[in-house]
Amino acid sequence: MTLLAVEGLDAHHGLLHAVRGVSLAIAEGDKLALVGANGAGKTTLLRTLAGAHPASAGVVRFDGADITVLPAHRRVALGIALVPEGRRLFPDMTVLENLLVAGRRARPGPWTVDTVLDAFPLLRPLRDRRAAALSGGEQQATAIGRALMTNPRLLLLDEVSLGLAPRAVDTVYESLARLIATGATVILVEQDLGRGLAIADRVVCLLEGRIVLEGAAAELTRERVTEAYFGLRGPGGQP
Repeated sequence: MTLLAVEGLDAHHGLLHAVRGVSLAIAEGDKLALVGANGAGKTTLLRTLAGAHPASAGVVRFDGADITVLPAHRRVALGIALVPEGRRLFPDMTVLENLLVAGRRARPGPWTVDTVLDAFPLLRPLRDRRAAALSGGEQQATAIGRALMTNPRLLLLDEVSLGLAPRAVDTVYESLARLIATGATVILVEQDLGRGLAIADRVVCLLEGRIVLEGAAAELTRERVTEAYFGLRGPGGQP
């Protein structure tokens, strides 16, 4: 079943055409890695899907309904949650308070404070610590947990490993593996190709706002993805 369908999506930052004619479909349970160099349009695409950035053209459908002009809070209510680049926690609130804020208007579902802390066990002893006092990895785990508290049907993860120490990245991805094992539907923006390819069953590579490569992760070599990443191949991965 197609959960998210995007057709001819464009998005701008002023005169900058950041997302250009993107079309893709996400089935329930898909794990999609969205890769590309800095400035490729990955974050803008994710924010447009979440309703945090307006579409200039095209259509976004979620579970068959046109949500192209729906504001972000309405999309959250439908089941779309974004973990933004930079985490953006409430710094003076504790881990527990950050989770509870997101859970106030949550959809019905399995994610509660206890199940989030089970999925991210590193947070349990930190539940009363202010977010500003957390390490980068602890903040990232809290940000993902906060998104899960809304009981999303689609989880959008932007730059999970950005700015984290290698050990923190390992810890966060261990928890993500547990999440993915539950059958969650995920779009992951990740500059670490190894991490993205390992966690996803499909890969989409963006270059200058356009999709230049798309396919099953198991069928794409790292070399082919790298060539598309740096623009050494044309759309569809053709020389």
